[in-house]
Amino acid sequence: MKRSLYESDHDAFRESFRKFVEQEIVPHDDRWAEDGIVPRELFATAGKSGFLGIDVPEEYGGGGVRDFRFNAVITEELMRSGAAAAGLGLTLHNDICMPYFLAYCTEEQKRRWLPGIVSGELITAIAMTEPGIGSDLASMSTTARREGDHYVVNGAKTFITNGINSDLVITAVKTDPSQKHKGISLLVIERGMEGFERGRNLDKLGQHAQDTAELSFTDVRVPVANLLGEEGKGFTQLVTNLPQERLSIAVAGVSASRAALGWTLDYVKERKAFGSPIGSFQNSRFVLAELDTEIDIAEHYVDDCIRALNAGELTAVDASKAKYWCTELQGRVVDKCLQLHGGYGYMNEYPIAKAYADARITRIYGGTTEIMKEVIGRGLGL
Repeated sequence: MKRSLYESDHDAFRESFRKFVEQEIVPHDDRWAEDGIVPRELFATAGKSGFLGIDVPEEYGGGGVRDFRFNAVITEELMRSGAAAAGLGLTLHNDICMPYFLAYCTEEQKRRWLPGIVSGELITAIAMTEPGIGSDLASMSTTARREGDHYVVNGAKTFITNGINSDLVITAVKTDPSQKHKGISLLVIERGMEGFERGRNLDKLGQHAQDTAELSFTDVRVPVANLLGEEGKGFTQLVTNLPQERLSIAVAGVSASRAALGWTLDYVKERKAFGSPIGSFQNSRFVLAELDTEIDIAEHYVDDCIRALNAGELTAVDASKAKYWCTELQGRVVDKCLQLHGGYGYMNEYPIAKAYADARITRIYGGTTEIMKEVIGRGLGL
């Protein structure tokens, strides 16, 4: 079924971003994967090319276009390239961190931060997860004690995407430890603040080109002027922005599935066994027919979620359905596609091997599959 989501502007944008990926990311992907990090210059180059802050008002240097379809194009092209991990920091910057700066910054904060975020000179991250907690944000132990014009922050965060490269870290803290959800606030902690330390760049199963770090805070004095929104409203702010975050992950999941299917179709048409292309075998046709059908169905649901987000109507339940289904689909697709590659699928020189390792985390970050089912179940009144 033909997709009707995109218009001519998105097609032109896709062509430009595809060239950017082919020139600025793909040739360096293997080296960046070995390094465990992309250079900061990638963000600056992306900013200069107009691929950051598309939805930021023009007065702060952005594109001034509130249309998540452009974000989706970026994700789709990164997945198609086979070098997605190298670009994940860009999607986190655009899709997940940007909404907090746009929705909750004061005018002074916008003028201080947004131009650098758009240009790629200021790289962003968000820090929620702690070593002792995952989904249970109300139990976080990172505290921020008010002392005059500053908060004094103590605690630690882990599994932070862009953790090494980041300049501005949206950090969930307890400004009132006696409270659970109502005690959470969001502070922007900046590179260079005394007592703010980055631990090791974590050695992960997949997504090797993406820096993921542990962060620690020891008596870090953060100006009250770095508070995002109101004190005690952090949990509400997080919940408000989670649907877009989860939709972003869903887009990545279904796009990664589509890419894996494409690589596999090319492979089974060329690879021969018993004198015939392996794609001509009934089992291969049936497996690929099933995957193509599932991807088509998921893609159209996600497209509707994108339309709903643009209209301000995407619900937490619908976003959870998209995130749950598309990441589980991604896992199934890359597994079956790797199987059709046979032994070559286990070789890292083939993109399906990298996609297999990269896919496993998507069912965990942004809310585990189990948490997504919990959200959906509660939406049923259960």
